[in-house]
Amino acid sequence: MKTGNQGMHCCANRNRSNKFVLALVGALLGLPAQASASTDFSPHAAPLANSAIHLTSAPSTIAEEAGTSISPSEELYDPFAEAGELDIEEYDPWEPLNIKIFEFNRQVDRWILKPIATGYNLVVPELLQEGISNFFYNARFVPRLVNNVLQGKFRGAGIEVGRFLINTTIGVAGFIDWASDMDLVTPEEDLGQTLGFYGVPSGPYLVVPFFLPFTVRDLVGYVGDVFLNPIYWLALPIIEVEQIPSAIPHSNRLTTSLILLTAKITEIVNDRSLNLEKFHGVEESVVDLYAAVRNAYFQKRVKAIKE
Repeated sequence: MKTGNQGMHCCANRNRSNKFVLALVGALLGLPAQASASTDFSPHAAPLANSAIHLTSAPSTIAEEAGTSISPSEELYDPFAEAGELDIEEYDPWEPLNIKIFEFNRQVDRWILKPIATGYNLVVPELLQEGISNFFYNARFVPRLVNNVLQGKFRGAGIEVGRFLINTTIGVAGFIDWASDMDLVTPEEDLGQTLGFYGVPSGPYLVVPFFLPFTVRDLVGYVGDVFLNPIYWLALPIIEVEQIPSAIPHSNRLTTSLILLTAKITEIVNDRSLNLEKFHGVEESVVDLYAAVRNAYFQKRVKAIKE
């Protein structure tokens, strides 16, 4: 009887530990952050691979064991599942190189990004940080709209239009997310999901320096989403389209590049600042962090395509 009680106690501890690690690994992949709206899909979560060195960007909810609570609406991804156990193929032929780049990204975050974000957090109020995050999300409206339409998700496309109109006007260029308070929320769509929706294979898993993980399909989709965003050929042109004028002349590449670089660095540091201590010590909680993140990534992407 005593042995049985010990076994139950051990199992309970393992379940609690697993729950904690599930949340943390989900955090590594940018599970929806709970901001101004209590919904399944938060518009404030940075899109996959949008910002550099986001291997350690976490949502604002974490396991109860970490001192906070997990929102009931947030699904945890299981990094303990074996490859193929969930009918998800984890194709990783470049694993040795991917592991090295993964470790490089972690060290860049540890020694460069996090210290900078910590200083930024001391200077910039959290309310302003949230506004900046909202602004960048609002600026990516067009790719989300186009991908909703391409997948035949016209309700989602309508919600995206409504969100953009409301947040751009009464939300002061997107700094205030009134749309979420009005329950205008929808899953975020990207071109990688659209390609998957039409049956394009994911291809090999790929870790890129300074970015989130990809598959080859998702990397192509990421580049495609850049081309879908008119900011890059109407306002701050890095893509030249003949007969279409831009706010900054195409010939002034230096000005455009500096503005875009500054904006990207601001977005990266701002996002990291909002998520400074969300999963401190995660490395010690997972035996194989690389495999856990890879497994959670594939689960997340399969779910996103099915939604």
